[in-house]
Amino acid sequence: MKKLLTSAAALAAMSSGAFAADDVTLQLKWVTQAQFAGYYVALEKGFYEEADLNVTIKPGGPDVAPVQVLLGGGADVMVDWMPSALAARENGAPVVNIAQPYKSSGMMLTCLKETGITGPEDFPGKTLGVWFYGNEYPFLSWMGKLGIPTDGSEGGVTVLKQGFNVDPLLQKQAACISTMTYNEYWQVIDAGISADDLITFKYEDQGVATLEDGLYVLEDSLTDEAFKDKMARFVAASMEGWKYAEENPEEAAEIVLEYDETGAQTMEHQVRMMTEVAKLTAGSNGALDVADYERTVESLLSGGSDPVITKAPEGAYTLEITDAALN
Repeated sequence: MKKLLTSAAALAAMSSGAFAADDVTLQLKWVTQAQFAGYYVALEKGFYEEADLNVTIKPGGPDVAPVQVLLGGGADVMVDWMPSALAARENGAPVVNIAQPYKSSGMMLTCLKETGITGPEDFPGKTLGVWFYGNEYPFLSWMGKLGIPTDGSEGGVTVLKQGFNVDPLLQKQAACISTMTYNEYWQVIDAGISADDLITFKYEDQGVATLEDGLYVLEDSLTDEAFKDKMARFVAASMEGWKYAEENPEEAAEIVLEYDETGAQTMEHQVRMMTEVAKLTAGSNGALDVADYERTVESLLSGGSDPVITKAPEGAYTLEITDAALN
């Protein structure tokens, strides 16, 4: 943490904007919650200010598409999952990964044991809840690798377009639903279903280990030296926030709640979320591990007859920003 703090301070001192803080707008992938605690901690603890930055954090939601916000100039940098970002890039959105605070994936399918599911071989004939809006790509890649059709045909699965809740499982509309280790799984538990009555399949354990919650900017922005300097300071200060959050989950949860304007979150849930999120950010200093990137690409390319991406991306990431941030 000391190295990161020193790095942010040094970058701020080198900045030509030392007398007027540089504005940065961050677009989150989802609503204000501990999934994004590092950024709120960096804001509240003054890490961004120390890095000569004036940071605005824009929450996401079901009606917010981070890529579109970025393309429209509504943000300088966004949080997105790599499958969504790479699919967007192949479709013409020139987004580039500049940092990767999340080292591991928290995505799971959570199933009711009473449906008879004991392994992926039992999925055919079942209804599975799947998030869309870019979150469906890991699922489609997994089913493609298994050779299981997702169109409801014989030998395949029926895909239920799942809202961002756990109702399809509670109401037994689906045998399995999409959950995150830090959020929806615990909503199922809190709803009164025992862990003994559930079986979970972590995507990482199923050979679909795709990266989540990376930081992305537009490719053209990286031709601007001032922008790159600003992003290096932003990444360094953000990682200070993440490491502080990992070490102080209760304080991080309190900070998140202070910024949650909906009032829908509870302290208990946010502390638990932060504790689980810390397991996913552990081991990351913000720099993208190229091996993790290549593994994600391989997963997305190996989706059978309908892969998420059709060719290996070029220019989809840069290590230049984190090299400067962590130097």
